[in-house]
Amino acid sequence: MRSFWSDPYLWIHLSGLAAFPLFLEGCLVGFSIGDPIFPVWLELFLVAVVGIAPVLWMQWQRPFYIFSLVAVTVKPERLTDEQRRLLTLFKLPRNRVLAIVASLALVVVLQKVYALAPIAAASLPFLPQVRLVGLLLAAIAFLACNLFVQVPVSVASVMLTSETKVGATAPYPLEQIQRGFTLLGLRLNQILPPVIPPTKSLARTDSVKAPDATTPEAAQSPVEANSLASDLWTDAAAVSAPEPAIVSPTEPLPPEPSRVELSEGEPLPQSETDAINAELKTKVEPENTESESHQTP
Repeated sequence: MRSFWSDPYLWIHLSGLAAFPLFLEGCLVGFSIGDPIFPVWLELFLVAVVGIAPVLWMQWQRPFYIFSLVAVTVKPERLTDEQRRLLTLFKLPRNRVLAIVASLALVVVLQKVYALAPIAAASLPFLPQVRLVGLLLAAIAFLACNLFVQVPVSVASVMLTSETKVGATAPYPLEQIQRGFTLLGLRLNQILPPVIPPTKSLARTDSVKAPDATTPEAAQSPVEANSLASDLWTDAAAVSAPEPAIVSPTEPLPPEPSRVELSEGEPLPQSETDAINAELKTKVEPENTESESHQTP
C-alpha cells in the first residue's frame, strides 16, 4: 500500500463514483417527461453541452480541489508537502486526456438512456408533462453525472502513481493554488483528522540476545556448544534436587545390634563366654527348682 493512500480525501472523492447511477436515473426521468419538441440530436446536444462543458473546462483549466467536502474547504496554507505534491499530479496532462475520454464515454451512455426514456414514461404518469422541464432536469442530472465521474477518474489516476514518482514530484506552489484549482465553500483550518499511515510491525525478538560474532561464545564449535548445554542442564538438575541430610559429628549415632562373626574353630572371647554361661545358668536354675518341688510329697 502506498503511503499517500492514507489521505482520506482521496478515498472520499473516489467513492463519489457510487453516486453516478443515481444521477443517471435522473437523466432517464428527465427524458421521459413530455413529448419531444426538438429533434433527437438537438435534445441530446443541449443536454450534453450543459452537462459536459462546465466540468470539462474545470478539469482542463482549474481542476477540482479535492481537499474539500460539500461546502467547506481546507485552507491551502494548511496543506502538507505530500498533499501539495498530489495537487501537482492533478495538473498533469494525462488528467486532461482522461477528462476528454470520460466525457465521450458519458455521451454514449446518455444516448442509451435517451433510447430507454419511453419505457420510464409509462411508469411516471404523475409528473408534469412539460418537455422543457424534463430537458432541464436531464441536463442538471447529467452535469452531476459528469462531476461524479470526472473527479473520481482523476483521483484514480493520481492514486495509481508510483510512490517513487510521488516522492520525486515537487510540491505545488502555495501562492498558485487559488489560481490553479477550483476552491468552493467555506475555508477552514481542518475538516478531517489526519490519518497516520500504517507502519510495518517490528519482528518479535527473544529477551536473550544472540551472542555477537566477535565474542568467544559465537566462535564455539557445535560440539562445544552441546557439551556446554549438557553441563548447564546437569548443574540445573543438581541444584533442583533435594540435598541429603547431613549428620552432625557431635550427635551420637543410634546403636546397632552387634553381630559377632567368628571364623570356624576360633574361640570366643572371655567376656562373651561368661555372658553365655550366666544366661544358661539362669535358665537351668528354675528348671531344677520345679523338679524338686514335684518330688517332695
